[in-house]
Amino acid sequence: MDTSRETVRSVAVIGGGISGLAAAWRLVELRPEWQVVVLEASDEPGGVIQTVQRDDFTLELGPDSLLRRLPWGVDLCRRLGIEQELIGTEPAAKGVYTVHRGRATRMPEGFAIMAPERTWPVVTTPILSPWGKLRLAAERLVPRRTASTDESLAAFACRRLGREAFERIVQPLAGGIFMGDPERLSLKSCFPQFAAMEAEHGSLIKATQAARKQREAKADGKPQSVFTAPAGGLGRIIEAAAEKLGERVRCGQRVVQLASRDDAWQLRVEDIQTGEQADETYDAVIVATPASATARLLESVDPRVSELLAGVEYSSCVIVQLGYQRKNIAHPLDAAGVVVPNVEGRALQACSFSSVKYAGRAPDGSVVLRAFFGGAMRPELPAMSDEKLIELAKSEVGTLLGASGEPLFTVVKRWQSSMPQYHVGHAERVDEIEQRTAAHHGLELAGAALHGVGIPHCIHTAEDAARRVVEQLERDATGCEKAGML
Repeated sequence: MDTSRETVRSVAVIGGGISGLAAAWRLVELRPEWQVVVLEASDEPGGVIQTVQRDDFTLELGPDSLLRRLPWGVDLCRRLGIEQELIGTEPAAKGVYTVHRGRATRMPEGFAIMAPERTWPVVTTPILSPWGKLRLAAERLVPRRTASTDESLAAFACRRLGREAFERIVQPLAGGIFMGDPERLSLKSCFPQFAAMEAEHGSLIKATQAARKQREAKADGKPQSVFTAPAGGLGRIIEAAAEKLGERVRCGQRVVQLASRDDAWQLRVEDIQTGEQADETYDAVIVATPASATARLLESVDPRVSELLAGVEYSSCVIVQLGYQRKNIAHPLDAAGVVVPNVEGRALQACSFSSVKYAGRAPDGSVVLRAFFGGAMRPELPAMSDEKLIELAKSEVGTLLGASGEPLFTVVKRWQSSMPQYHVGHAERVDEIEQRTAAHHGLELAGAALHGVGIPHCIHTAEDAARRVVEQLERDATGCEKAGML
């Protein structure tokens, strides 16, 4: 008889964002008899995933999509019972615009961040000079890098594609993902697929076009959207996970101290409303908070891990949402949005056509635009007042998209220190963090600071942490059983 399954264990998950909720739900799925609790300091779970309703508008205050090719987000939705609610982006949202000489100009079709799948759109695009196009075409002739050391996104892109293609295409496409400085971002940690393309094919263009041919050969029926989300917004995932977990999710509970005591973990938990503190003991702990918060909790547990986590920098940003009557916007809005190269010198980093991307996000005759400001390249902007940010957003969409008149509404959401920056050397930092953490019995880490900032990556990292906790605690139970039989 498998007595390890009969042993009731207790696990605390610190942090109620998508990582913490995913870890907790995986624990419950694997061992429903165990005592699992999620401790979240804020009033509601979800972290940066926040969906709100305003009249008949659905507004995403944080991220708005799951990348479908990474299976972990869709799989979690399936296991939560909401997979049927997932929708793809609308056909009208195909492609993206960029800003060239102050005007919104369509980005070459089929450009996968760093390599074109098709030649003709690059040949005809006005966003590259003749020399820039020739240099990009010469990427096939650039020798592959033999060194195994990490390099920055900028160094890699300039080496393979040339400075102009980097500034006009790669930087604006990649910049919106990490809100970072490409001169410091790690290729190995941010875009490992491109390093692999160079290593295997010797050319990004060759690799991308070969992948396209393979896709076309395997295509059977209507192609799926690259991105997906629940029809009601990403907040539906948080809502479904919280419903499944029920009373296991305890909001308004901040963990102020973490300590190891005799093969168990003692947490000092503070009630945010009353200020009262109490000690709670668990067999294992999964810490799924931002790096700085995790560093504070682990300072007395493992000073070196704390130091490494504290060294992960974060950038801040502001999202200004603008609702307009469709007739007041001259631009066709026939794409997912517009990105802005740093070399254009504008305050705006990107603008997503939110209600064009997903159906049902705005009433007929209306649109929602999401304007992004800040990031590592413009860290001063999030400190501006709401009024100034709104005026700045109106000015930018007026100039680039022909938006006129007053918006139906505006919503400003600041995200302070919300986006971890994977700088050169990040992979080595994470390796050391995980090696040292593994030496602490019953301790696991999860969250965006480790293996990927996207929601699917966060879910995957969290579920792996949950699996390791189960394996470790069951090994403990089996060991105790054998010891008792001797």
